[in-house]
Amino acid sequence: MVDGCLLIDFRTTINYQPSTKKMNKVIIFSAPSGSGKTTLVKYCLGVFPELQFSISATTRALRGEEIHGKDYFFLSVEEFKNLIAEDAFVEYEEVYQDKFYGTLKSEVERIWQEGKVVIFDVDVKGGVNLKKIFGENALSIFIAPPSIDELERRLISRATDDLETIKTRVAKAKEEMTYAEEFDQIIINDDLETAQKEIERIVRNFIEE
Repeated sequence: MVDGCLLIDFRTTINYQPSTKKMNKVIIFSAPSGSGKTTLVKYCLGVFPELQFSISATTRALRGEEIHGKDYFFLSVEEFKNLIAEDAFVEYEEVYQDKFYGTLKSEVERIWQEGKVVIFDVDVKGGVNLKKIFGENALSIFIAPPSIDELERRLISRATDDLETIKTRVAKAKEEMTYAEEFDQIIINDDLETAQKEIERIVRNFIEE
């Protein structure tokens, strides 16, 4: 329980077996909300034509200019639970009560069939799970804010959540930071240009291995 909000840690990990002959490479980006993860993912997609974004499913509401089927597949809780029953996810998590996020098997297969490297933009525990599933075929990157205070300032300036939601996100971020060491690489995003250059180097080395 965090400030009156129950945080649900409900996860399933599926013993994922790809329909393709071999498991191809994937790149996993995870971070506490407000760390700049999505900005860095979009940067990588612009630099590397070999990458293709895996669109996650979620039951949260759209934010700002987000588009269904491009940023996320925005689903109702009932629709999401139906997909769980159909075994449609590589992994999923109920991050907050009735706020589900999940990685669709169909997205991974679609990208691999096109001969591309999958790039994931997922929550922290989802990132840890995906690394366990894909093993050496995965590069996992944790994007960390310079500090929790700076993270809170970014969330407030983003102006997409009310103060109570921001308070909950900051509390969850403190917990998520404890998982950073489980990732292959940790990037502190205190200067965007520096972070972009470092990630470009890391991703290029992984793709060219």
